[in-house]
Order: sequence, then structure tokens, then C-alpha cells
Amino acid sequence: MNFNRQLLLSGICGSLLLSGCASKPNWIASSGPSARQVDNVKRSDNNSTIQIVDVDSIVARKLINSVKSEQFSEVFDTHAKTNDLIGIGDTLDVSIWEAPPATLFGSSLAEMNSGSSGSRLNALPEQVVQSSGMINIPFAGHIKAAGKTLHEVEKEIIKCLHGKANQPQVIVRLSRNVSSNVTIVGEVVASARMPLSPRGEKLLDALATAGGVRQPINKMTLQVTRGDQVHSMALENIIRDPKQNIPLQSGDVVTALYQPLSFTVLGATGKNEEQNFEAQGITLAQALARAGGLLDARADAQGVFIFRFEDPKALKNTSSVQLTPEGKVPVVYRIDLKDPSTFFVAQSFPMKNKDVMYVSNAPAAEIQKFLNILTSTIFTVTAPFSSGLIK
Repeated sequence: MNFNRQLLLSGICGSLLLSGCASKPNWIASSGPSARQVDNVKRSDNNSTIQIVDVDSIVARKLINSVKSEQFSEVFDTHAKTNDLIGIGDTLDVSIWEAPPATLFGSSLAEMNSGSSGSRLNALPEQVVQSSGMINIPFAGHIKAAGKTLHEVEKEIIKCLHGKANQPQVIVRLSRNVSSNVTIVGEVVASARMPLSPRGEKLLDALATAGGVRQPINKMTLQVTRGDQVHSMALENIIRDPKQNIPLQSGDVVTALYQPLSFTVLGATGKNEEQNFEAQGITLAQALARAGGLLDARADAQGVFIFRFEDPKALKNTSSVQLTPEGKVPVVYRIDLKDPSTFFVAQSFPMKNKDVMYVSNAPAAEIQKFLNILTSTIFTVTAPFSSGLIK
């Protein structure tokens, strides 16, 4: 009977060993593909659209540069433009002084005969700049105002009154500005339209006008829309770097966005969950730390991967790459943490929103799983013999 028991155990062990000698059996539980299986993606014709990129200092530098190109100081004009031109719809206050005797704007003939030495002030009703760009001044006629400065309009009125009024002096003041404004919307205390002045208001001035943001600063992003240009930047970076506090132009739309960024962690790490991060971004090293690091008993330090839909401009050669409908390239960044120099690269490699970090199991961990199953099977089979149920 002992011979039969040995024969039975040998048959079971042989079957299990044969099933696992070539590769890991499909019936062994796993959290995802191995490093070799991910590497085989680039050799598969069916998955030729997926790019696998080994992360080094050159790749990290290129990704950093692609992020830097989105800074406001590089995509928008940083030179303040004067906002003192009158526009259609603006309201003007026009005041005219006439030296005595006030022959044109005098109140009466008696006043002229009295020889009053005081100058005569005549405040006209508010003048709204018409769609034609003109305003109407008594005795001066229609004056072109749109596209001119207040001083230029003053000189034009004086010119038209020359020979009609006695030494006229004119002051034109902008009482209501509707043509040169910036709109502030989004996660602010109160959405507003901020009139621009010759002083040259900047981005943070607009935010202050709207009462500030309603969410934590490190979670906020400011989006500036100027014509066809639309760019976003972390509010905290704008506050820290004065160059990003750009001068605003008429028609700009500033939107305060609360968009919590996150990446997902899977595989042999301390935490398998979605991790939020700040609007100014984090590095790969910080992401690994927030994920709880790699599990010593399971993780393959050469099998750390970042799955991302990447902008083609961030890659070297994308001429033959098939893009997604959104114009992105599916990319798998491979990180080898066995190489000490990779830890320096990880301190600069930028994580992006919706990234998936995956750490594969080490081959030894898969073997250990197989041996555990084998040991468990042997004990299950030998239990009846040990208990005397089978002789």
C-alpha cells in the first residue's frame, strides 16, 4: 500500500510540475501581466499602436519640457498693452470751459455785458459712443471717439470749437467702460466682469476682483482663454512665479477650475487605489511613495510601468504611430528600479492626470505561489494516509 501511495503522490507532483515548468500556469492567481508579458506587447503585430518607452534622463527631460511649454509666460504676451482706447458703447463725460466773455456757452446776454471775469463751465450730458464710433458735441458736431484716447478726443473737440468758443478748454472722462473688460468665472466667490484701465491689470488682479477661489489653492487651476488660445496652469505655480501673472487683454476669459488630479495604483505596491495629487503636479518618486512603495515579497523592481495616453509631441518618433480619436498615443513607460540612476530620474519624471501605475510580480514570487499550491496539494492528498483512513 505504501508503494501505491508513493505512486499516487508522484503522479500528482509530476503533473503539477509539468504544467508549470515552461511558464506560469494560467490557473495561478495574479494581479496583472508580468514584466515579460508587457515587454512582448511591442513584438505583437496586433498591438503595434502601443509604444513602450524605457524611462531615462532624456525621456524625463523631454516630458518636463513639454510641461514647461504650457506656462503662461511662454504662450501669452507678457508685455502690458495700454487699455486707454475708447470703444463702442463706452460712456463719456465731457466738460467744456470757456474763457470770459463766454460767447458760445454763456447763459445770457446780460452775463456777457456784466464783464464777469470767471470762466464758464458747461457740463454736457453723458455721451455714449455710438455703433459708428461717434459722439455728438453741441457746436462741434459729430466727433470720432472709438479707437482714440481721451486726450485725442479732447484735442479734436477743441479744434472743432476753435473760432466759435472763446479759448475753449475740454476735459473728457470715461465714466463707464463696457468695451475693455475681462470676464472671471468658475470656482470663484463671485463671477465678475473687470474693466481694464491704463494701469494694466494682471491675472491675479482679476482673481481678487472676483473675491478669490472657493477651493484650496493647491487644488485649483486657472484657465485663460484669449481668442483661439486656451491654456491652463496651476494657481499655486502662478502665485509662486511672478512671470506667470501675465497682463490681461480686453476680451480675456479667466476660468477658475477645481479639477482634482489623480493616478491609479495597481499591482505589487503597498496600496492599490486611486491617489489624488495637487494641481502643480508630482513626480514619479512622490507617486511611488504615496503608493506605499514596492512590496519586497512580490514586486519586480524591473517591472514598474506607467500607462498613459501621451501627447505625440512628447515622444521621439510618432510619424508611423496610429493615434487615438483624441489625437493621443497609448504609451507604456517602463522603469527599472534595479538601476540606482533611475532614482534620480524618478525625481523629475512628471506624473499626469489619469495615469495608471502598475508594478508586476517578480518571477520568484510566481514560483513561490506555485510551490505553495504544490505543497497545499500534497498535504491534502497525504492527509487521508496520515490519518489512517487509507492504508
